[in-house]
Amino acid sequence: MDLLLVEDKDSFRRLLIQALEGTVWTVRAVADPQEALRALESQSFHVLVTDLRLPGMSGLELIRRARRLHPGLRVVLMSAFGEPKDIVEAMRLGADDFLPKPFDLDAFLALLDRLRALVGAPPPDPSEPWIAHSPAMQALDAALRQAAGAALPVLFRGERGAGKERCARRLHGLRHPAAPYLSLAAATLGPEGPDPRMLQLLQGGSLFLAGLEHLAPASAAPLARAMDGATGQGLDWMGGVDPAGVLAPELAQRLGSLELRVPPLRERREDLLALARLLLERAARREGRLAPWLERSAERQLLDHPWPGNVRELEVLVGRTLLFSEGHAIRAFLDLGLGEAVPLCLPWPEPAGLEAMLKTVARCAEAQLLRRALSEATGDLPRTAEILGLTVRTLALRLRDHGILLEDGESTLPRKAP
Repeated sequence: MDLLLVEDKDSFRRLLIQALEGTVWTVRAVADPQEALRALESQSFHVLVTDLRLPGMSGLELIRRARRLHPGLRVVLMSAFGEPKDIVEAMRLGADDFLPKPFDLDAFLALLDRLRALVGAPPPDPSEPWIAHSPAMQALDAALRQAAGAALPVLFRGERGAGKERCARRLHGLRHPAAPYLSLAAATLGPEGPDPRMLQLLQGGSLFLAGLEHLAPASAAPLARAMDGATGQGLDWMGGVDPAGVLAPELAQRLGSLELRVPPLRERREDLLALARLLLERAARREGRLAPWLERSAERQLLDHPWPGNVRELEVLVGRTLLFSEGHAIRAFLDLGLGEAVPLCLPWPEPAGLEAMLKTVARCAEAQLLRRALSEATGDLPRTAEILGLTVRTLALRLRDHGILLEDGESTLPRKAP
């Protein structure tokens, strides 16, 4: 993992570099904040560690500019002269922690370990909307709040696309919002079970296993052993399964103690329009345009549809309609099926050699083909794998490689070409 260290005192900079030798961190150390900005412009870093008082620019200004370049950057501010107002300002700018000099090197390394976990498994956005106007969702929300007070593993049972992973994020936020969180497709687990390094990364946080009905039989026993191990007991386990999904006995014993049903969208009519407007705003933001409003005719069209594909179907519909819409209002949505041809729109790659540009375009096209096939199969992983001529595990690994979640993923629609 890449760390940018900004410290103008040569001796202290060398001390910190020496402390990080032999760790997972690849360190670039500079004394000048302007040089740090040039480094941030030329490459991405996982963590920035900076002093408060620097020549020509304060550490606070450096944090402000660095976070503008890389919004997800994790930041540590150090100082021997930090006043409370400086610390408050640093936290407002997005700093994760403050270290008063001099500090213990073991404490410094422990802090970096915590940040490494948050980089590898960032907690969900606490401002992510949670729409629960319907009685079914209000009942589920009450159950989630009760579950938050216990450390029991939780199994979410619901139809494909209903939002099981979103419910897991909600529960994690209620339990420990600042802790690491990871969603993993169960089909990606091999016969060796979860990676112990991944479980170590998630200590104090949560792991959600999506699509447990697709877990390979050979992976059930290793997964159960991992849950029972010392490392596995240091995190919260959650899983998602279809209504008719059957867990292996050893997993049912561990994940079946608290089972919550996620209602399908057809049982959440009071939430439908609020969800549609939220998804419309997100899709419009990605396109760099203002979200159009929904006219009454479009709202009636949404309310009259049976929604067999749940929230995922709604997201696809909203994205497809926005792609081909003009003006400030949506009077009607496109046909709710996926039958008509949608153009494959690929962004221009960064100028480079032809081979490199072709690789970039091919990767972007692969992601869109995966999303399209997943939507046509309404989230059914085996059916999607059959369409694409892949094994279920290979498909799940490809989806993970492209950051495509099996639950609540981004729209499967192509964006407009720039």
